[in-house]
Amino acid sequence: MLASWLKTLEAIIENLGKADKGFRLWLTTMPTDKFPLGILQKSLKVVTEPPDGLGANVMQNFSKMSDEIFETCPKAEFKQMVYVLSFFHATIQERKKYGKIGWNCAYDFNDGDFKISWRLIQLYLNKAAEKNDENLPWETLRYLIGESMYGGRVTDDWDRRVLSTYLDEFLGDFIFDQNQKFYFSRADYDYVIPTCTNMEEFNIAIEEIPLFTSPGVFGLHSNAEISYFTNAAKSLWFNTLKMQTSDGGSSGAVNKEEYIEKVAQDVYDKLPEVFDIYNIRKHIDTPSPTQIVLLQELERFNMLLELMQQSLLDL
Repeated sequence: MLASWLKTLEAIIENLGKADKGFRLWLTTMPTDKFPLGILQKSLKVVTEPPDGLGANVMQNFSKMSDEIFETCPKAEFKQMVYVLSFFHATIQERKKYGKIGWNCAYDFNDGDFKISWRLIQLYLNKAAEKNDENLPWETLRYLIGESMYGGRVTDDWDRRVLSTYLDEFLGDFIFDQNQKFYFSRADYDYVIPTCTNMEEFNIAIEEIPLFTSPGVFGLHSNAEISYFTNAAKSLWFNTLKMQTSDGGSSGAVNKEEYIEKVAQDVYDKLPEVFDIYNIRKHIDTPSPTQIVLLQELERFNMLLELMQQSLLDL
């Protein structure tokens, strides 16, 4: 959008008069301080957030690079180091979805941090190439990226320690060790640095990252995702119900009560039948330890099914 045209847009919106109920004006724009205050006050602002998923996050970060940018640095390590930075950025973004388990405070890590950091790596690698220095300034890079670029946003000492630990684990000459392969993590999948030469090969490698990432990849306990899934489900239902209208109309809007009843009935119909534990016990003479655990789990599952059925009927 042309910044100089925004004043004209503001005048057009002011003179709209009584618009149709179905009229909506959507604007997609980069952040700018030239945006007229009159438009902002009348608008609902939607900010694009990092995508959900480690692979999608890495892809979004790495998509800001290009083969032309890679060619500006003569050091072969530059491509892999940018990938490491993309993985690091995605990791600290993904930790945010675990709430207080991920970070003690909420931090707004953004594309600016990533952009400045890869340019910093490019600068130091170019200097090393000019001086024919094979030893890269790892300690300096870790300090500037961890303490200044990203660490400048971190206010909690424990969070700062976590951030520094990630860089200590991800950024160093060990990532290019030919004798011992480097892994970001081996939780459910081998997260490695791709040995690629161009953007196309990197994109193919990134697409192979699993869609669902376990908390163990970030150094968290597997139970960390329980609260995440609970909050995500609540948020999804809340926002879904919030978008429904309370009464039907000629425009075909969905009645809120009818919609809730339809969804509840759909969930109720998909519930399995309660297990007949009495007859199951009759088929087991002397239960083994595994069968005892099975029977206990069936009892708990029946309690869950009965609670779900009653809750859906009440709803």
